[in-house]
Amino acid sequence: MFLVIGLVIVFGMVFGGFALAGGHFDVIIHAAPLEFMMIFGAAIGAFVIGNSIETIKATGAGLGKIAGGPKWKAQDYQDLLVLLFALTKTMKAKGVVALEAHIEKPEDSAIFKRYPKILKDHHATHFICDTLRMMTMNLDDPHQVESAMEKQLEKHHHEAHSASHALQAMADGLPALGIVAAVLGIVKTMGAITEPPAVLGGMIGKALVGTFLGVFLAYGIVGPMATRLTQVIDEEHQFYKIIMDVLVAHLHGNAAQVSVEIGRGSVPSSLAPSFAKLEEALNNMPNDA
Repeated sequence: MFLVIGLVIVFGMVFGGFALAGGHFDVIIHAAPLEFMMIFGAAIGAFVIGNSIETIKATGAGLGKIAGGPKWKAQDYQDLLVLLFALTKTMKAKGVVALEAHIEKPEDSAIFKRYPKILKDHHATHFICDTLRMMTMNLDDPHQVESAMEKQLEKHHHEAHSASHALQAMADGLPALGIVAAVLGIVKTMGAITEPPAVLGGMIGKALVGTFLGVFLAYGIVGPMATRLTQVIDEEHQFYKIIMDVLVAHLHGNAAQVSVEIGRGSVPSSLAPSFAKLEEALNNMPNDA
């Protein structure tokens, strides 16, 4: 929604201001399609040259994130805390053997199946299960576990940011590609130097449309999209950070409810459940969880 609103404002202010200043759109309309093909087409080609297939796919998925925002909503954060509460309480109350059934095959776990959105996220599920599996192997030093989890999160976060970095690199290159298109327009104009001034003026105007498009696309559209994607990735990363906070708190010997309360402190303020709401959700957990 905000992507559409932002684009309307950008286009409205730029072209509206041009129209109010007495500008005529004839030259822009005539030149823009071919200039856009040269500039944005070259940008796409450079993007394909400079990135792996994984990054290209991630960037395509990232466009959806830019439009839709982070995938984790307020209910998902509450569900995560309740899920972690159930797992840590099971481990503390019933022991490692009772927990193994849930972490070895989470898709068959009564606990995990109550939160299908989290279960569907392979990184979140594997991150939880792998860490709990380390605990069942008597790796119970909180500092070692925290260090191992931080390394996993750092790797995942670095890989997730490849899409935003690639998009920002495209934005950085667009002004230069606009200059390339403009230079080609000037070359064409110089080839028609014997034409009347009115004709030459129109040809120079068309060449300058290339410079305009390169800068406009870079700073008005692609650059802001890269910034927004970075923000979305950073917010989604916080979801996994909560997993680490809760499980490390559990290793320090805290009760399950205390551990999830520590994790609640890491939830983004606008999405965090209140203490009372989380307590109510914990009290209303089904018996099989």
